[in-house]
Amino acid sequence: MTLTNLREQSSIIARLLHLLDCVFATAFFAFLVYWYRVEWSDFYNRLLVIIFVLCFISFQSFQLYRSWRGWKFYMEFLVILRAWGAVVGIILFYFFIFKISHAYSRVVFMLWSTISPVLIFLLHVIARKILRFFRTRGKNMRRGVVVGAGDLGKKLVKEVESIPWAGIDIIGFFDDKIVDNEEEMKVLDRPIFGNIDSLPQFLENNPIDYVYIALPMRAEKKIFTILRECRSLGARIYLIPDLYVFGLHHAEIQSLGQMLILNFNPHTEWKRSFDVIFSLLVLVLCSPLLLFIALAVKLSDGGPVIYRHKRITSAGKEFGCMKFRTMRVNADEQLQKILAENPDMREEWEHTFKLKNDPRITRIGKFLRKTSLDEFPQFFNVLKGDMSVVGARPIVGKELTDFYKESAGRYCSMKPGITGPWQVGKRSDTEDYSERVKLDDWYILNYSLWNDLKIIGKTIVMIFRGNGAY
Repeated sequence: MTLTNLREQSSIIARLLHLLDCVFATAFFAFLVYWYRVEWSDFYNRLLVIIFVLCFISFQSFQLYRSWRGWKFYMEFLVILRAWGAVVGIILFYFFIFKISHAYSRVVFMLWSTISPVLIFLLHVIARKILRFFRTRGKNMRRGVVVGAGDLGKKLVKEVESIPWAGIDIIGFFDDKIVDNEEEMKVLDRPIFGNIDSLPQFLENNPIDYVYIALPMRAEKKIFTILRECRSLGARIYLIPDLYVFGLHHAEIQSLGQMLILNFNPHTEWKRSFDVIFSLLVLVLCSPLLLFIALAVKLSDGGPVIYRHKRITSAGKEFGCMKFRTMRVNADEQLQKILAENPDMREEWEHTFKLKNDPRITRIGKFLRKTSLDEFPQFFNVLKGDMSVVGARPIVGKELTDFYKESAGRYCSMKPGITGPWQVGKRSDTEDYSERVKLDDWYILNYSLWNDLKIIGKTIVMIFRGNGAY
């Protein structure tokens, strides 16, 4: 039964912001006309009315005033651009149909069309900052409940707790696995209000804004029942895919005919273009330094300049990872003797596949490793397509089979990087190997151009500090 007192979904703040956006877009156009001393006419009077009406309809049609709690800023900016594009497009069509473009200043219209969406976005940023300020202090809050008190439900609550500025208060759970012991009726210090069948009655008697369904996909009958019985009870309903439990996020929704599908295939087109351009710039700009290092390595003992070591790239293939040689000639053969004679070094090698005080390292090699300059030849690996500038650590096959286990498939889905989250963290000082695996998993599941740029910036800082490099 549909309630007559459905909770109002659009707040007064949203309606005021909608009106402010329309007034601002109209007033900004009039200001530019005045600023450029353009002669006013009735054409401008009509256009101001058209601007206000179009903005009012378009901004609402593109759901610009939906709840943006927990959303990234850039998502709202993209919606503003789409809504604004519709406004400008209709006005241009209006000019074309009635052949009246000559009546308006092209400079004014161009400036207004390009600057307005940015200024409107700034208004929204200010509004969001104000709301965030009050929400972190317990004001302007929305109450939610979670259906499902398992791992997925707990993960959702922890995620909400990490973003207090979203203003969402999860007050409790609904779950069918209820025991009689009162102490066990709480999850993450939140009560379990009852079984899932009691949810509709709870929503009728309590002001709840959000219902998050955190049930496994095999519970489709329960999910459909919730959607059928609760969609008219005043709360917004969201389904959290249990794919997150298995680390299969970083996907996007696509359409196949009339069906929605989840695409888990990583978009690496931009990444390859970025890798090639960035690597070429580094190699060209640093070519004098590279030649000097190559000469220093050669003169140190007359051995080869480049050392190639077998590492794993995408699809589990091996490639020759290039570095400036930092060890004595025949270092691989010397390793077995060193490990046989020193049990502590053998234990260290088996744990980290590195030796902190490796006696095989040359004097110039110690400096190159400390500054990470030995890794510069890997930019040639990037150009060949074996590596990326940013990615997971380049590892050997034994590391993949012995330590990555269930994460091996994720690791082999992308190319390793010259730098990455491990290199800008503790680097070789990381004692727990599982922590390295978690860092690689994190990158593969959360990579983006912005994250890559941040990691590159941190890498430059780490090179000068020399932390954990040996």
